[in-house]
Parts: sequence; C-alpha cells; structure tokens
Amino acid sequence: MTTTLETTTSATPGVAEKSNARWWILGVLGIAQLMVVLDATVVNIALPAAQHSLGFSDADRQWVVTAYALAFGSLLLLGGRLSDLFGRRTTFIIGLIGFAVASAVGGAATSFEMLVIARAGQGVFGALLAPAALSLLTVTFTDSSERAKAFGVFGAVAGAGGAIGLLLGGALTEWASWRWSLYVNLVFAAVALVGAVALLAKHVATERPKLDLPGTLTVSAALFSIVYGFSQAETDGWSSGSTIGWLAAGAVLLAVFVYLETRVAHPLLPMRILLDRTRAGAYFAVFVTGAGMFAVFLFLTYYLQLIRGFTPIVTGIAFLPMVAAMIVSSTVIAPQMLPRVGPRIVMSSGLAVAALGMALLTSIGVETSYASHVLPGIVAMGLGLGAAMATAFQGATAGVEHEDAGVASATINTMQQVGGSIGTALLSTIAATAATNFMTGKMPNQLVMAQAAVHSYTATFWWASGFFLVGAVVAALVLRNELPATEGEPVVL
Repeated sequence: MTTTLETTTSATPGVAEKSNARWWILGVLGIAQLMVVLDATVVNIALPAAQHSLGFSDADRQWVVTAYALAFGSLLLLGGRLSDLFGRRTTFIIGLIGFAVASAVGGAATSFEMLVIARAGQGVFGALLAPAALSLLTVTFTDSSERAKAFGVFGAVAGAGGAIGLLLGGALTEWASWRWSLYVNLVFAAVALVGAVALLAKHVATERPKLDLPGTLTVSAALFSIVYGFSQAETDGWSSGSTIGWLAAGAVLLAVFVYLETRVAHPLLPMRILLDRTRAGAYFAVFVTGAGMFAVFLFLTYYLQLIRGFTPIVTGIAFLPMVAAMIVSSTVIAPQMLPRVGPRIVMSSGLAVAALGMALLTSIGVETSYASHVLPGIVAMGLGLGAAMATAFQGATAGVEHEDAGVASATINTMQQVGGSIGTALLSTIAATAATNFMTGKMPNQLVMAQAAVHSYTATFWWASGFFLVGAVVAALVLRNELPATEGEPVVL
C-alpha cells in the first residue's frame, strides 16, 4: 500500500492548527465539489434548448443525463482508491483539468454524439475529483470543532448543489445559451486549479502502489449495471427484460465483488470501511437522502414550471430558501449540536425534519400558492437535510486510516449517486402510475390533466418522506452516539 503524505513547505505540524490556509483549502475543495454536484442538474434545465439546437429526439435526450451518471457512478470507487495510491493532490488536479476539458468539448458540441461523449468524460473525471476532494478535507481538518464547521460547509455544498444547478442552468439558458451550462465549469475549474496548485502539496510515495484489478473491474461493472438498470426502469418499466437483466447482473456482480474483497491482499474496498457502525449509518443516510432529494429537484420543478407557470430562472430562485436553510443548518446548527447531543441525535432528527418538510409538500394543488404550500416544506427540508448531510459526510470518513481516506470518501459519493439513480427511476414510475390511476374513469380536459399531474407529484413526495423517515429510524438504531474520530494526520501547512 502506498503511503501518501500530502504536506506543504512548512516543516512544523503545529502550523496546521494556526494557519488560515486550511480554510482557503476548504474553499478550493468546496468549489470543486459544487462543480461536480451542480452538473447533475444544471444541464437538465438546458436540455430542451440543447435538443432544439442539435436536433436529437426525445428518446435520445435521456442519454445526456445518463452518460454522466453511468460514468460517474461506476468509477467512483476506482477514483477513490487511485487518490489513495497516487496522491490526492495529483488525482484532484487531474480530475479538475479533465472535467474542464470535457465541459469545453460538451459546450462546443456540434452533434448529439459529441455531447454524450463529453458528458461521459465529465463523469469519468468527476469520479476522480469528488472522492479526492472529500479525502483532502478529511486529512486537512483534525481539530474537532473546526472539523465540524468544515464538514458543515462541505455538506451544505453537496446538498445544495442540485438546487444551485437549477438556478444557474435557468439563468444561463435564459440569458446566454445552453452551451454556457457546460462552459461555466471552466470558471469553477480554473479557480479551483489555481488554489490547488498554490495550497496543496505533492505527496511522497514510500511503496509501489498496488491496485485490486479484479475488484476494480467487478465493482465498476456492477455499479454500471445497477445505474443503467434503473435508468432503463425509468424509460422501459420495471417488468422489461432489459431492466431485470441489468439489475440482476448488477446484484450478482456486487456479490462477487464482496466475495473477492474478503480474499485479496490489497482490496479496493476493505470491508473494515463498511463494518464500522458510524460509517455504515452515514452511508445509508446519504443513500436515502440522494433518493429522496430527487423528488424535490425533479417533481417540484415540474410543478412550479408546468402547473404554476414559473420560468426556469424563477424556478431556480424559488429553491433559494431551501439552499439558505441548508447552509444555516449545516454550518451553524449542526456544528453547535453535534458536540452536545452526538451524531445519532443530529442525523436522525435532521432526517425526521426533512421527512416532515416533504410531507408538507403533499398539500400542493393546482391553484395553491408558493408562499403557503411550497415555502414551509422546502425550508423544513433544508434545515433537516443540512444537519443530516453535514453529519453524514463527517461520519463517513470517521476513524479511517490515512491510506483508506480516498476510498471511504468515494463510498459516500457512490451511495449518493446510486441513491439518486434509484430514486429517479422509482419515483418516476410511481408518478406515472399515480397519474394513470387518477385519470381512470375521468373525462380528459386541461383541469383534470393538471390535477392528475399534481396527484402524481404528491405521491412521490409521500414516498420521499418515507425514505427520509426510514433513514431517520436506521440512523437512530445504528449510529453510536459519540463524536466521529478524526483521520489523525492533518495536512501540514
């Protein structure tokens, strides 16, 4: 196993606790994380304009989203392990540059095929970038109070990035061009790259890196099959042969991966990462959060635009109170509460509040107002998810050895991505079924069809509320109510 010591020019470890440079590092890592997270939604708003410009069909449109999800989701664990083996700084910088290049290619796309390839490229380099960023954060902040604040900021970015993507995508599409929903990544990447080169130090390798090739191939194929299977379920239905085949293949490959990891000398994902109760609870919390949050970003967007007539940019603005609540909760409330009541209480209560907020959204109707029926729900969700996400990201890397920080970070990103894929497919199916059932025996007209659409949205909100509630119960039962341990080796500044 490679030992990577990422330090800067100072030779005094104590300087790390006094220097403000680590807060600049947090800014760099936050920018990179925001770029990766918002790219899951910023392009969605621009898709209709891109489709009109490049002339591809409705059936092909999903591949602009799916290409990114497949590459990102299936390669995250590999990206995390590569950051452990070859250095987080190196992996982070390569990920930034590659993501920027892929974004530039996508923005300049002259055909559907070119756009899809670019989106897949974003996913590949995002899989390098995301776990490297979180693992760098893990080894930079080791003081418990500062660590809670840092992970609060990072959790806020991870949670709010989707909503920010909706706002940014709407603004860029409406005021500039759909191409700028991709070009904007060049700005994020440039700022983060300058900061990374200036603040992050090169690693020193003391042993030759070893990579678990069988495990890498198996888990990458498994995650690809699972993510693709759920994307097929969204379009072809759960009973189609393609959906069943891909999901079954993914399950088998995942079982083979677990078997292999218990028998190889240098596993890609050591089972000790998953068997810790704190980390297991954090991973599950992020999984259900990823599944449930798509109900907000997808179906609430449909409601605001299709039923209430909001423009894309106004829709993005409508999500800002949720973003603000999430930032306050993750950077102020969670750091204050965590030392006092422990992660079990913070995470389970956060998910319970999020469940309540989602349940409040089920009261929307064709004529209901944003202020009375949407705003209370999204603010409650922001408060709940902010606390839960900040605590989960801290717990996900709690107590890991230095050489495992990257893969532990990759695992939580994987859970969020797979949770999102499952949530999108499952809730889309539920919405379609609910709308069909509502229309049964009714005469189709504009009002009835609008009512059917709203009924389908509220059905997904109830399910998403259930996801959050299950997460709250599991967190309460699984998590140990003690402060997460630090990784133990700070970045020396």
